[in-house]
Amino acid sequence: MQFFSIIRIVGILVMSFSFAMLLPAFVALLYGDGGGRAFVEAFLLNFSVGAGLWWFCRHSRQPLRAREGFLIVVLFWVVLGLLGAVPFILLDNPDLNFSASIFESFSGLTTTGASVINDLDSLPKSLLFYRQFLQWLGGMGVIVLAIAIIPFLGINGMQLYRAEMSGPFKEQKMRPRIAETAKILWLIYLSLTILCSLAFWIAGMSGFDALTHSFAVIALGGFSTHSANIGYFDSDAINYITVFFLLIASCNFALHFSVFEQFSGRYRGQPKYKIFKPYWQDYEFRFFLLLQLCLFLICMGVFGIYNYFESGNISVSAAALQLISITTTTGFSTSNVSLWPSLLPILILLASFIGGCAGSTSGGLKMFRVLLLILQGRREIHRFIHPNVIQPIKLGKHILSERIVEGIWAFFAAYFFVFVVCWLITIACGMQPLDAFSAVIASLNNVGIGLGSVSDNFASVPDSAKWVLAFAMVCGRLEVFTLLVILSPTFWKD
Repeated sequence: MQFFSIIRIVGILVMSFSFAMLLPAFVALLYGDGGGRAFVEAFLLNFSVGAGLWWFCRHSRQPLRAREGFLIVVLFWVVLGLLGAVPFILLDNPDLNFSASIFESFSGLTTTGASVINDLDSLPKSLLFYRQFLQWLGGMGVIVLAIAIIPFLGINGMQLYRAEMSGPFKEQKMRPRIAETAKILWLIYLSLTILCSLAFWIAGMSGFDALTHSFAVIALGGFSTHSANIGYFDSDAINYITVFFLLIASCNFALHFSVFEQFSGRYRGQPKYKIFKPYWQDYEFRFFLLLQLCLFLICMGVFGIYNYFESGNISVSAAALQLISITTTTGFSTSNVSLWPSLLPILILLASFIGGCAGSTSGGLKMFRVLLLILQGRREIHRFIHPNVIQPIKLGKHILSERIVEGIWAFFAAYFFVFVVCWLITIACGMQPLDAFSAVIASLNNVGIGLGSVSDNFASVPDSAKWVLAFAMVCGRLEVFTLLVILSPTFWKD
């Protein structure tokens, strides 16, 4: 294990992340909210830590293997979560203790969107911007950004890319050079953010709210600058814009990449109407849209039975936003889901286990894995009737290898194991079983909204449980295996 090379790279990544503290400092200067000093101090501290790690190991430049890549990613997210809490600790408003600050930092970076802050409207603009910006950085992954803009790392970027990116196809490269792929992915990510921000601004948001909420939407994060969350704006236009961009952000970014290639003229001679064909040809995306439609119709039916629309308890746009926000693991809130009638609160929360598409910024198991589990289940039923039949699993014309199917079952088992362990520990920390159940789902799936005592925020969660939930957030963000693999004794054997 090349420990000195690992420390050197983590140091460079931490130094890069420290510059994220300067943007909120500029916002503090712009609005005169008094938070600038805390962010400058946080920048100096983080940069010093990163520089110290790099300087100590600056001469270690051994090539990385897959194991080092996984360890760098885990260490980086843990260190980043700890250092990202510095502004919350330094600022007097909000008055958070150490555990709450760590929880808020990890929640932002992992795009979970669970908060321990009660009154967001009283916070400095700089801190509100920082919370939103944390989500945006964590959405696509700070490490993928580093691969794109810091070529002097002198490492095999594919090892970090494999450990950081989501989905079962981590080996897939959209371009021969991984740095080029990372740059284009971040260009797409930035472009979607700008488009979403402009749409919000045209719909009536202030420039500050439009920008910061676009950070949360494209990252599928769920933080807001208002205590009433997205429901603060009470606008059908804003609700529908949010729904549209949530669906776009929940799509596999490899499809966005393919469309980008069409626009850039890489495949010349293609008819213009075929530019958006990759979306419709993708079985996972079609399955994702079908599931969202089915859940929406169920919600509309239940609301109709209970006369929710006639009583004015909720609008169609607000219900659609709340539903899609939770099922895509974003966590925006237009109303208290716990108060929704019948089976809806449990149904929607359980649907967050599925999440969005593989290769997106969403949490959960991912739609592709769930689709393959369904196909595998159907194959096993067929084998029960015809024991000697050989039937591969196919998506369209593509035959999937048994290795992928086995890996998905292993992932499902590991995901369920982490969920049960975290649930039991949070109960031991003093939470009620149902509250703990809801909080772990919200954290592991990176959805941020729970039921019961955590339906509004997580301020009532015991400090010890906050650490457990922060661990669950990182597990969900890194898709369990990346974190669990370093706990295996085999990982540390040469």
